[in-house]
Amino acid sequence: MIKYVKNFTDYEVLDCGDSEKIERFGKYILRRPDPQAIWHPENYDKYKVNAIYHRSSKGGGSWQFIDLPKTWRIEYELEKNIKMVFNLKPFTFKHTGVFPEQAVNWKFIYDFCKNRTSENKKMNVLNLFAYTGGATLSASLGGAKVTHVDASKGMLTWAKENAESSFIPKDRFRWIVDDCKKFVERELRRGNTYEGIIMDPPSYGRGPNGEVWKLEDSIYDFVDLTIKLLSNKNSFLVLNSYTTGLQAGVMDYIVKKAAVKNGLTGKTDSYEIGLKVSSTGLILPEGATTIFTT
Repeated sequence: MIKYVKNFTDYEVLDCGDSEKIERFGKYILRRPDPQAIWHPENYDKYKVNAIYHRSSKGGGSWQFIDLPKTWRIEYELEKNIKMVFNLKPFTFKHTGVFPEQAVNWKFIYDFCKNRTSENKKMNVLNLFAYTGGATLSASLGGAKVTHVDASKGMLTWAKENAESSFIPKDRFRWIVDDCKKFVERELRRGNTYEGIIMDPPSYGRGPNGEVWKLEDSIYDFVDLTIKLLSNKNSFLVLNSYTTGLQAGVMDYIVKKAAVKNGLTGKTDSYEIGLKVSSTGLILPEGATTIFTT
């Protein structure tokens, strides 16, 4: 099953193909690589793009700016008058500061947190590999207190800017620059638990002290470790992956196995996430998610 975003008015995929996609972020149009789009596009020539990201044969790449500001904003409405605000800017390796396909998961997180807090139940959420804070914003707007952990100080500063732009009270956040595994190990020693855990790990990365992270080698042990922090009543865990080999079914197996091993009972919902392409009406796959609820 594939779930896709249906109400992100500030964003759309206009066309895709030849390992690229043309996207609208607010009023600006970008052309970026997308290795999933292995077919031919409908018609790239009809779009006046504001910037293009060119891949290098040596790895990485660079932006070609045509008519794009250094920074601009887009919004995503979780429900009427509840908006997440993102400060965007073209960043290294084609990034802009937001992964729009994650809106499917943001809505789940927001609804879960809102329903629990409306019942006067404590809701502490841990967001690991938290990047610029999309999931952090959705949980906090739902009333949760969020511990936001990322190894990059720059990404954490960016997430703070998004939280301020979204007018969310500062007391709903705890901002931590740290290696995620080391942070989880310390929380376990402290005896802390969370009613929500979100993990969106990179395929490959390094911690603040040079720690190496390779997803396929590390993900099961990390989930097995982190799930120990999850409360066993009316709680959730979200695991997301952009790594091709880690399909929804693989992550479903990982989470279920870790849950059983650690004495947790619940259910999983596992699916691909994607983006609807305006020119064709078809869905462009962009990753996979497993959600475990107790």
